[in-house]
Amino acid sequence: MVEVDGSQKSGSGTILRLSIALAAISGKLLHIYNIRQNRPQPGLKPQHLEAVLTAAKLCDAELRGVHLNSRELWFAPKGVRDGRFEAEIGTAGSISMLLVTVLPICVFAEETVRLHVANGGTDVPHSPTINYLRFVFLPLLERMGVHSELIVRKYGYYPKGMGEVDLMVEPCKHLKPLRFEAFGNIKDVKGVSVCTFLADRKVAERQAKAASSYLKEKGCSVTIQVVNDSSNSFQKGSSIILWAETDTGAVVGADSIGELGKPSETVGREAAEKLWREISAKPTVDVHMADLLIPYAALAQGGSVYSTRVLSEHLLTNIWLAETLLDVKFDVRKMGNVYLVEKRG
Repeated sequence: MVEVDGSQKSGSGTILRLSIALAAISGKLLHIYNIRQNRPQPGLKPQHLEAVLTAAKLCDAELRGVHLNSRELWFAPKGVRDGRFEAEIGTAGSISMLLVTVLPICVFAEETVRLHVANGGTDVPHSPTINYLRFVFLPLLERMGVHSELIVRKYGYYPKGMGEVDLMVEPCKHLKPLRFEAFGNIKDVKGVSVCTFLADRKVAERQAKAASSYLKEKGCSVTIQVVNDSSNSFQKGSSIILWAETDTGAVVGADSIGELGKPSETVGREAAEKLWREISAKPTVDVHMADLLIPYAALAQGGSVYSTRVLSEHLLTNIWLAETLLDVKFDVRKMGNVYLVEKRG
């Protein structure tokens, strides 16, 4: 049995999500306690609960202690399954974070996995937007051999959520290592600006214009797709994702979401400022991608290496967990303005 203390490192849902994923893949019995101990409301919230339940479906896991607000659970996986699965969060809890939990598990199924997630938030605070996953994260995983497709049926925002997505993941027997050591020169800067039932106020256009203006001041030409969405009549909202690709294959992204009382121009400029911080430091992946890649680098055959401008709490937590649950070793060292993260072969 693997014992994981959820109060260690970040003390956040990151420990729960990655522990569950790695236990499902490795087939190890997991006991995790002090779940989300360092958060204002510890324990399993609806999105964490549904992530665990969905992961359990994917590997026929036996569960104990899995209920709302639980701070301790046991997860006994039997083997990763393929097929069609359903998940429903029931609040504005993050669909993106549920997908981050189960995606590594899906990769190791025998055949294709199709997952439908309903009644959650696609673009909510404290998590990557759904379009960050679609346009930045999943294309990068494609280079490691992960073939997937993510379709947004309904965008969902705080406080009601009601978002809906479909994820398809093809099996990958051998993940390829990822080696990005040099930032190189910027080749393209792109973006997608979305608003739902706010076309009359030109919210998506205003976000895109503000982001484009800021980046042009910095010497970056950017192409931003404007999407006036009408998929969710019960929940208005907006978001923007921007990303830069270089001639060495490096990719950095940044996003921002709309909020009540937050001008569209502020949303667009905020995303652009975040992206420019990444571009200025010249890492090969952005600060969020750095921690999301850890399980894939850990499970890939051979060594992987990439750089990030910040050693985030989530990154250090994910490295600790990967080394604890798997027989792998990571090295992290400072190189100029960035930190090099390397998984030994």
